[in-house]
Amino acid sequence: MIAIKGGMVYTMKGEVLEDGVVLVEGGKISKVGKNLPVPEGCEVIDARGKYVFPGFIDAHSHVGIFGEGVGDIGEDGNEWTDPITPHLRALDAIDPMDKAFEDAVKGGVTCVFTGPGSANVIGGQSIAVKTYGRVIDKMVVKAPAGLKVAFGENPKRVYGNKKKMPSTRMGTAALLREALNKARNYKEKRDRERKENEVFERDLKMEVLCDVLEKKIPLRAHAHRADDIMTAIRIAREFDVDVTIEHCTEGHLIADELAELGVAAVVGPSLTSRSKVELKDLSFKTPGILASKGVKVAIMTDHPVIPVQYLNICAALAVKEGMRTEDALAAITINAAEIIGIADRVGSIEEGKDADIVVWDGFPLEIMSRPQVVMIEGRVVYKKE
Repeated sequence: MIAIKGGMVYTMKGEVLEDGVVLVEGGKISKVGKNLPVPEGCEVIDARGKYVFPGFIDAHSHVGIFGEGVGDIGEDGNEWTDPITPHLRALDAIDPMDKAFEDAVKGGVTCVFTGPGSANVIGGQSIAVKTYGRVIDKMVVKAPAGLKVAFGENPKRVYGNKKKMPSTRMGTAALLREALNKARNYKEKRDRERKENEVFERDLKMEVLCDVLEKKIPLRAHAHRADDIMTAIRIAREFDVDVTIEHCTEGHLIADELAELGVAAVVGPSLTSRSKVELKDLSFKTPGILASKGVKVAIMTDHPVIPVQYLNICAALAVKEGMRTEDALAAITINAAEIIGIADRVGSIEEGKDADIVVWDGFPLEIMSRPQVVMIEGRVVYKKE
């Protein structure tokens, strides 16, 4: 058993515990509170004068898929040969030895949502993983955790240059509708033939899209412009499927509509230049405006666009531009976990959850603060010397 004792404990699910105690046993959080007795023989981590937080969660990245320091040979995020690839799995592309995982741990990020890029209309299945380990299968928190779809410039640029569909926004929307409609027809036939005990030939693309139609996994929709955001939502509602908006760069322009529709947003990467037309309204004000309207918001790095270890800095810059501190902290902890669908395990310091805990030497939204101890599933995986 390990006891983290004496720190300012931000559980992210209730009051802040001054001089709090967190007990860890068997990789899980066993008790949290004030003035808890520390069992005899327990290893004690002294957190006096420090801040104790759940491990941060990057709700949109490409960690392990766009490899660090290896150039083009390490880029496995986009299968440029077919605009409809729902059967691709991030699990098969992630290199757990990627330097970014080590950087994430040292930055207090203990879990990431990582997956395909946005070249294709349907890019493939994303995954949520812990940031420490040598075998990716043992790092998985949830797989699949979402199906990547993309709107706007990227798919039409990639395939327009090949003189293939889509070369317009209409083409992107049409291909996605066509794929979902095929899956709907496939599902009806599959279910009917299974009921009649007939042999049925499985189609891997269609099986994944059936999981979307059955709401087993959500669409994770890359969309920057307000009109692209609304197209993503329109199609999701047409087929009655779940959707989360990724990037949501112009989300602040339609914040009331997103709140009314109950759509969550993973915002960013905001610490970049306005490198294309879709980013002309890029601002760190966006997550704060959305949160103030009642939209559930997470903040992303989109690693390697912003290095994953600077997730807390992105949250800090959102606060600088008007986001409430508590909303910014939620955006990289409990909100991120809830949006990904893994809040039963991570995102807060609560009894029964994974012991993914970080002890900071200062408040983590201050730029000079650094993790002193990082724990994943009850194991200390980093300690600052």
